[in-house]
Amino acid sequence: MKKILLSLIWCLISVVSLAVENYPYRSDYLWVTVPDHADWIYKAGEQATVEVQFYKYGIPRDGIVEYGIGNDLMPDDTSGKAELRNGRCTIKMGTVSQPCFRDLRLRLKLDGTTYQHHVKVGFSPEKIRPYTQQPKDFRQFWDEALKEAKKYPLKYTRELQPELSNEKTDCYLIRLELNRQHQVFYGYLMMPKQAKPGSCPVVLSPPGAGIKRIKDPNSRDYYPENGVIRLITEIHGMDPRMPEQYFENIRASFDGKVKGYLYQGIDNRDNYYMKHVYLGLVRCIDLLTSLPEWDGRNVITVGGSQGGALAIIAAALDERINLCVANHPALSDMSAAVEPGRAHGYPHFSAADGMLTANHLKTLAYYDVVNFAPYVKAKTYLTWGFNDNTCPPTTSYAVWNLLQCEKESLITPVNEHWTSEVTNRQQLDWILKNLK
Repeated sequence: MKKILLSLIWCLISVVSLAVENYPYRSDYLWVTVPDHADWIYKAGEQATVEVQFYKYGIPRDGIVEYGIGNDLMPDDTSGKAELRNGRCTIKMGTVSQPCFRDLRLRLKLDGTTYQHHVKVGFSPEKIRPYTQQPKDFRQFWDEALKEAKKYPLKYTRELQPELSNEKTDCYLIRLELNRQHQVFYGYLMMPKQAKPGSCPVVLSPPGAGIKRIKDPNSRDYYPENGVIRLITEIHGMDPRMPEQYFENIRASFDGKVKGYLYQGIDNRDNYYMKHVYLGLVRCIDLLTSLPEWDGRNVITVGGSQGGALAIIAAALDERINLCVANHPALSDMSAAVEPGRAHGYPHFSAADGMLTANHLKTLAYYDVVNFAPYVKAKTYLTWGFNDNTCPPTTSYAVWNLLQCEKESLITPVNEHWTSEVTNRQQLDWILKNLK
């Protein structure tokens, strides 16, 4: 009995040990940066100071830290050196007169290796406003596009995927027709097993950026396990059952770039690639609300990065959506690249790639999240981190500050372009708490 008890204790210790591994994952070194404002936020004009700590194998190490400081995503405009003593030093970041984020970039050469880290702090971020301006006919353009799209009837196929189903969830492969141009979305519809008519909220989960296979539908199976129907989509009409080589070939046809499709048709607002994508989001809601299991009240969008952008855009285009959850939305204040010293949103168009022409900027204004944000009526839960260089905090605040709906935020300063599984699960908890 004693041996069994000891074995159980050892197993428990092993499981707990795996659950509490240090950040970053299995690294033998650790940076710790501690701004002197606990929330990493200062008023414009206030001085910011950061304590820097460095450990290797858990032991504080001494050395010379070289640092640079610049605005969010911008080159360094200040540089210097600081000496680590017993693994610690203090760096004064100074201040600014205008709302923005400043990035402290750190480099340490030690034992033949260069270690790097960075930390961003905000100055009056609640006052950040986007560079991108809303066209006068913005709402008219999308109202007319929606009206035209509605002329095409709802058409889709639904095929059970036994290998992706389990004792609690039925998974169906969906092929959804969007328009007369034969454009389609594929998606996985995750249904609670034996769901009763009129019993389930519905969630649309659009994808992050790229041309890739739909994410494993069982990665967050706690949605259907909690009685929520979830549709996980792609946006390029690519059957997830295709061989990986097909995905590689199609990526290559878009210049081999993750974001290559975001360049397509940008010369004209009516021909831009993302037009059918944005309208397709509404068609997804048509599908979800046609299901007899839908509870008739709750329609939710959830996504991160490009998916976060699409979650907000869908909520702006479709008033059936009553809850919206978005992480660090991409496609936000994209045109800000033309303003010197100003961070701009993914996909980070630049003059170098020929994207910042007057005509292209005119098109982008019709597709920018900051111009959709004021039209969102759904209660919205927005999450973002400060250390994100893909969807920088400057653009997340630009979106947040324009939302006029009921809203809540979870700001996680240390996060780069990721959210933890705990945060992802908390989003479902937020949804369940706010159901009608």
